[in-house]
Amino acid sequence: MRERWFQSGLPEVEGRGLRLRSLGREDAEDVYRLYCDREAVRFGYAPRMVELSDAVAVIDETRRLAAEKTIFHWGVASAETGRIIGHATLFHVDWRHRRGEIGYSVLRDLWGQGVGTRVVRTLLEFSFGSLDLRRMEADVDPRNVASLRLLEKVGFRREGLFRERWEIDGELQDGVALALLRSEWGGAA
Repeated sequence: MRERWFQSGLPEVEGRGLRLRSLGREDAEDVYRLYCDREAVRFGYAPRMVELSDAVAVIDETRRLAAEKTIFHWGVASAETGRIIGHATLFHVDWRHRRGEIGYSVLRDLWGQGVGTRVVRTLLEFSFGSLDLRRMEADVDPRNVASLRLLEKVGFRREGLFRERWEIDGELQDGVALALLRSEWGGAA
């Protein structure tokens, strides 16, 4: 069964120049650095972190959710330094219908350098390959033009708009529904 990949926690997934891996408390400062930047997480459907203990709580929560096989949240580690430079998430997995949803973010100083594209490609390769999923979805605020462009570059198609879908830090946000079928996935970006 596909779920076997998660029997002993999150599997490590290798990508070009990065590695998706489980987060530990030793990553708290890197996680805080990523999530305390309001611009970097503004469209991430999670409130900005305000202190280091917020990062520890998120790490503990992501480990619990992975153990429960509910949400699979990886830290994106630089292959060069091992430091956390972003996150990749697979959630709303429906094994019967072989679909899931992805989320991701990278440190703002790495924007425009192709890191986000490599994160998404790595997550898609694992999801379509090892997990044998057939449909991947994403929900992106329409103002997040860079993320929409990235997803469309790797093959996602827009399927609809959810008006006032989220309220993050008091701000109402719409969501663009996008999806990519395994049959459409070429693996190239």
